[in-house]
Amino acid sequence: MGQFIGIGVLRGMLSRSDEWAYRIPFAIQWIWPIPLILGVYFAPESPWWLVRRDRAEEACESVRRLTSKVDPNFNPERSVALMIHTNEMEKKVSEGTTYWDCFKSIDLRRTEICCVIWAIQNLCGSAFMGYSTYFYEQAGLSVDQAFSLSLGQFGLGAVGTIVSWFLITYFGRRTLYVTGLAVMNTLLFITGFLALAPSSNKGASWGIGSMLLVFTLVYDSTVGPVLYSLVSELPSTRLRSKTIVLARNTYLVTGIVNGIITPYMLNPTAWNWRGKAGFFWAGICSLCVIWTYFRLPEPKGRTYGELDVLFERQISARKFSSTAVDPFDGHISEFDTNKPTIEFLEKASQAN
Repeated sequence: MGQFIGIGVLRGMLSRSDEWAYRIPFAIQWIWPIPLILGVYFAPESPWWLVRRDRAEEACESVRRLTSKVDPNFNPERSVALMIHTNEMEKKVSEGTTYWDCFKSIDLRRTEICCVIWAIQNLCGSAFMGYSTYFYEQAGLSVDQAFSLSLGQFGLGAVGTIVSWFLITYFGRRTLYVTGLAVMNTLLFITGFLALAPSSNKGASWGIGSMLLVFTLVYDSTVGPVLYSLVSELPSTRLRSKTIVLARNTYLVTGIVNGIITPYMLNPTAWNWRGKAGFFWAGICSLCVIWTYFRLPEPKGRTYGELDVLFERQISARKFSSTAVDPFDGHISEFDTNKPTIEFLEKASQAN
């Protein structure tokens, strides 16, 4: 939504030729800290943060504020008890771990998956979206048309993100990720072929713009948002924070590479690939589709214990969703009960 508002403001400034053409967009940004500060001030505190500081009663109050009143059977005390239990478990399992543990035994596979799927966000051709206005101009559209298409692009991106809320509920993460990449790969090839037409061909220019619009919708419905579910579900519990740090840094490094080479691709005074850059990204995206098909497992509907068992058994990524597994098979959890959880439940029960 921020990108949509930003490009809308820039589109409105196109007719101005004075200094306010750039001052107004800068000045409007100063408005946003006010509602953000108010929102943060009045927002309930995170119950997880309160639990980690042994403020369980305050955590219950926060849970009551954050939870819908529709379910009459909801018990905030039990929710907070589960948080206490999880907090105690994570403190024990993460004790003594290092980043080197992310590259040992079965955790190496989990680290690889998280790092690569986050890097794919940059390797799938999404760089076009960040340079869309300039890309449209190099494809042969006027400045007004380029900004108008960028406005529509970010609007579709917002719609796609909302659509992803429903898609992820009914389809698996792997299904959405692989399908999204395959469709985006096809769109990049089409973009490259359309760019072979002469720059004077306005139909081809509008076709390239349309492909990028559809590309944005598909990306923001699948690969973009689904990733954040995957990187939180696939690491082992004891190494989750460290794995996410490694994966995010992989994404940032590939983002630096994108930021360097993409302007060269589009700039007429440099490589001057323009829309033909679609072939380059289509080739990279094809490799991403192949890797994802063979390496990305399906975590939908699995508990963390079940995922641990599947990774320990070295089950193929394509068989994760169909393999039956007992999460307690060969595992005895030392965290089934713990003193802080029991004490809080007893105290809550007495209060009720």
